[in-house]
Amino acid sequence: MIRRVTIIKTRHKVNRNINDDLKWIGTSLGLFSLRDKNSSCFRIFISLLRRARERMLTSSDELAELTGLTRGTVVHHLNILMDAGIVIRENKGYILRTDRMETLVKMIRHDINSAFDEIQLVAAEIDENLG
Repeated sequence: MIRRVTIIKTRHKVNRNINDDLKWIGTSLGLFSLRDKNSSCFRIFISLLRRARERMLTSSDELAELTGLTRGTVVHHLNILMDAGIVIRENKGYILRTDRMETLVKMIRHDINSAFDEIQLVAAEIDENLG
């Protein structure tokens, strides 16, 4: 299982709304890049979040229809979200790992901590072998 998460420390706005907060979280996790002029990944993420609240799997075709994006664009961003460990594929659809944002962030933190634990163990072995 490959997880790719980029943490970007960005300033959090004082006067904000829920969309600003969701964009800030996604940007902080390296999901929503400046190159994404149409906020495609954000739109897909929001659609998946809404569907997760209803515990509904969503196909790439449905996401394309919901967001007004091409299926190719949707699949590209779904792959990014899956690589980050945010979206999982089940049967013939996609869904967020959880329907709760706080739980999602905790899961990502756990993934990152697990990766660092393994890196630290290997580093200790290297130090031991080098003397």
